[in-house]
Amino acid sequence: MNWIANFVRPRIKSLMGGRASETPDNLWRKCPSCGEMIFHRDLVAAQNVCPNCGFHMRVGPAERFASIFDGGQFDELPVPVVALDPLKFRGEKKYPDEMKSARGKTSRQEALTAARGTLDGMPVMVAVQPFDFLGGSLGMGVGEGLVRAMQAAVEEKRPFILFVSSGGARMQEGILSLMQMPRVTICVDMLREAALPYIVVLTDPTFGGVSASYAMLGDVQIAEPGAQIGFTGARVIAQTIRAQLPDGFQRAEYLLAHGLLDMVTHRHELRETLSRLVHLMMKRQRPKKVAPPAIVNATAAHS
Repeated sequence: MNWIANFVRPRIKSLMGGRASETPDNLWRKCPSCGEMIFHRDLVAAQNVCPNCGFHMRVGPAERFASIFDGGQFDELPVPVVALDPLKFRGEKKYPDEMKSARGKTSRQEALTAARGTLDGMPVMVAVQPFDFLGGSLGMGVGEGLVRAMQAAVEEKRPFILFVSSGGARMQEGILSLMQMPRVTICVDMLREAALPYIVVLTDPTFGGVSASYAMLGDVQIAEPGAQIGFTGARVIAQTIRAQLPDGFQRAEYLLAHGLLDMVTHRHELRETLSRLVHLMMKRQRPKKVAPPAIVNATAAHS
């Protein structure tokens, strides 16, 4: 018998009239890298970067938009409606059930969210492909969302910025998911024909067919520190070639040293870097004084 759990805690709650249950249980978060316990407000202020070791934790569209767009103001694009289970896929769980679970956990409809807004006065289109929705997998919904967002960017003459984190194509949609890679690639060419910048920010992790297609086609390739980037896992590669891989293999810094990236940029410097790039590539002068972006708690934003 657990005396504290079964007697002490219920007794305290009864004495406090149930108010103890109103205290949030996520006030502290443990850094996956160094194990440091970080107060949630300090973590939000640091844009989910560990103040002790600099580890970049995964963040979603709400945090990205709040840190990039002027004043945290943006207009989110509608999520395209696509067939939910075109191949009637059956695995350990039914595909519609997996989608329902992912939507419930993230409060989003798909593994992509796109929005229009301004970055230091420059109209831009920003899309975020986060890992928390079925591993950021590429399916028809993600592909259609990217196509429509890029088409809108061309029509509105906006530079396109993509934050990507993915495990690759969505196996539950088979060849239909693979077809999204050439579709998005064609839209990348449309951006280039319209002389609009296409900037990709690779975040942890980015793998599979996504890294083999549109995630590596940016005019400028940026990565966050320590991000894992590749096509297949390091263990599979090591077993295939039967050799020990170099230290830091598939990390952003290793790829930068070998010419696969243009820069590795700390999250605190990312907004400044993106602003400088889009203004330079669009041949427009940046404003001298810019109000700092609004940083919000994504949990509160979804509630």
